[in-house]
Amino acid sequence: MPPVFYSFFVPALFVWLWSTGFIGAKYGLPFAEPFTLLSIRMLLTLLPLAVLAWLMKARWPGWRGAGHLAVTGLLVHGCYLGGVFYAIDQGMSSGLVSLIVGLQPLVTALAAVVFLKEAVTRRQWLGLLMGLAGVSLVMIEKFGRSGGGEVSLSALTLLWAGLALVGISLGTVYQKRYGTSVDLVSGTMIQFSAAAMLFAIGAFAFESREVQWTLQFKFALGWLVFGLSISAVLILMWLIRRGAASQVASLFYLVPPVTALEAFILFDERLGPMAMTGGAIAVAGVALVVITGPRKAAA
Repeated sequence: MPPVFYSFFVPALFVWLWSTGFIGAKYGLPFAEPFTLLSIRMLLTLLPLAVLAWLMKARWPGWRGAGHLAVTGLLVHGCYLGGVFYAIDQGMSSGLVSLIVGLQPLVTALAAVVFLKEAVTRRQWLGLLMGLAGVSLVMIEKFGRSGGGEVSLSALTLLWAGLALVGISLGTVYQKRYGTSVDLVSGTMIQFSAAAMLFAIGAFAFESREVQWTLQFKFALGWLVFGLSISAVLILMWLIRRGAASQVASLFYLVPPVTALEAFILFDERLGPMAMTGGAIAVAGVALVVITGPRKAAA
């Protein structure tokens, strides 16, 4: 494959797929509680992954490697998805959840400096801050147009969103540190298995586990399984393997602007000058982070 395929097309595909997760949650949650929906999603995801692992004769790690992958799964899938779905279920808009999780590149960059000794250049820090500013502009306009000031949010709802932010940030760093040498398919299966057990415990402990199998729910569930859990997650793990954690995390700055664009297409939510400017700033910030290769810190 030409280099442009890896540097542009694959990250762009990942950003688009990941952004649709918020829409999938919005369509699916009215018909099932969060942990119940996520349990079904994980179990349905494991079936095609098992077939794929058999066809590709995937290599399986030892117990120690499997343990590291389970930790990654609990962080990247368990904490992140559980936090996002419960925050939306409890009344937080998908836009605000996306903004809070949009802080991930900064949190990941800080964690990568502390735990991985990654050196982040001044230009990359500038790009990270530009991405944050761009995301903020997009979401400020979105809330302004909808009149959606969420002043009634409870501390628990904010805690769920914060859990999602911490989970995806630490999970990205942990995967870069301990999971870059494993087979993508078998590694992802172990991660999903750990998350599935967490969601099942949550569903049986705190939820009624009732599901309304409407056409809308089936469509949302199918997309969450094949578009997100299989396609997007495999691409994410592949990107983490190839690049620095802070570089990969910077792609998440593009998710809120892309989500806003999808909302315009699907729900006719207009994008004004502030949102378009914010999107352009976020894209420029990500370019600064990704184009500049990381320097190794001195030992």
